[in-house]
Amino acid sequence: MPRKTPRVNLDRLPHSIVQLSLDLTSIDEAIETAAVAVDAGVDWLEAGTPLLLAEGLHAVEKLRARFPDHPIVADLKTMDGGYLEAEMMAGAGADFVVVMGRAHEATIRRVVDAGHDFGILIMGDNLGASDRVACAEWMEGLGVNVIVHHIGFDERGLIGGLSPLDEVEQVVAAVSVPVQAVGGLSIQQAVECARRGAPLVVVGAPLVIDGAAFRPADSNLFPTLKRICDEIHAVAIT
Repeated sequence: MPRKTPRVNLDRLPHSIVQLSLDLTSIDEAIETAAVAVDAGVDWLEAGTPLLLAEGLHAVEKLRARFPDHPIVADLKTMDGGYLEAEMMAGAGADFVVVMGRAHEATIRRVVDAGHDFGILIMGDNLGASDRVACAEWMEGLGVNVIVHHIGFDERGLIGGLSPLDEVEQVVAAVSVPVQAVGGLSIQQAVECARRGAPLVVVGAPLVIDGAAFRPADSNLFPTLKRICDEIHAVAIT
């Protein structure tokens, strides 16, 4: 099968990127939230894991139909069956899929194979790794296109004070692919991620999504998202 070219060129990003994590359980609510986000300047839309669990492939298909020009990330958190899961999301219109660094090497390799075959980019997530920096290096060696440096919702709830900012500079220094930091970021922390060399900034819980209830955190999202986008877009990619 000839290799397909991804729609997103990571080498030609115009500025630091804002990705909205749509960790909701209703596609109608997700589309409504995404419409506000796009008007505010959000660059990429993420079909969050709760949305994929609730709505499946249809979530990606409907986001793609409603927002044809915006890259869509399918946060599958793939642990097995990598090729087929990635193929399904590519067919639905996703530009990125997420595979976990705790998955077997074979799974990561198969997701990367699917990326080559179907023209999608692969995000490798270091959530739960005993050594997040080493995990990032390992996943880059297997061919992922982006490293997700991730402190999980439950982990943050159990262990106070954790932040992806704690190791983001070490992860950035260890790999040559773009890095995004995920996990309970404030606006100031989100901007700081971009300043520290992680230009793909994810916003979600708790800023704009209620992570405990999978619903928008505030009915008036536009000002918050507009401020986030304006500040992060002002940070040049180094």
